[in-house]
Amino acid sequence: MKSTPSHSALNSASAQNYPEREIQKQPFSRNSVNKAARTKNATVVHSVCPYCAVGCAQLIYVKGGKIIDIEGNPESPINAGTLCPKGANTFQLGVNPHRIRHVLYRAPYSTHWERRPLDWAMQRIAQLTKETRDEGFIEQKDDKVVNQVINMASLGGATMDIEENYLIKKLFNAGLGIVSIENQARI
Repeated sequence: MKSTPSHSALNSASAQNYPEREIQKQPFSRNSVNKAARTKNATVVHSVCPYCAVGCAQLIYVKGGKIIDIEGNPESPINAGTLCPKGANTFQLGVNPHRIRHVLYRAPYSTHWERRPLDWAMQRIAQLTKETRDEGFIEQKDDKVVNQVINMASLGGATMDIEENYLIKKLFNAGLGIVSIENQARI
C-alpha cells in the first residue's frame, strides 16, 4: 500500500528543492500581510430574503450602523448558504446609491408631479387610511356589535412569510376592523 506524503512534508520538500519559495523569503508587503476580510469585526444579523416565499436565510454584516455585506446563511436547512440571483442582490436593495429616497406626488387636478420626502408620504398614507376608515366604519349591524370596515381591503404579496401575514391580519382585522383581507399566495 502506497502512502501519501503529508502537506507539511510536501512543503518541506518543496522548500528543500526551491529554497526561494519559503514563506519568509516571499516579497509580501506590510499591507498584504495586514489585509483582512471586510466583514471582520462586523455585527452579523440573521435575516430572511425579502423576495419570494421560500424563506432563504441570510447573514447581514453591519459595521458602524451600515450594511456592508449580505450573503446566504450556510447553516440554513432551506438554502444551505446559496441564494438565487435576486437574493444575491439583496445588498443593492438597501445600499444602492441610485435608490429613490423620495416620492413623486401629483395633487388632484394638477398637471405636474411634485417631489416630496418619504416622511410626508407615510403621514399622508396614515391620514388617508384614518379618513377612509372613519367614513366606512360600522359599529353595529342588526343590533349586534360588528366593529367592521367594508370600504377598505388588503391584498398581501407572496413575499410575506407566515409571521408577517399574522401581524397584518391582526392589524387590519382587529386593529382597523377591515373585513376583506386576502393574500396573493391563495389566489
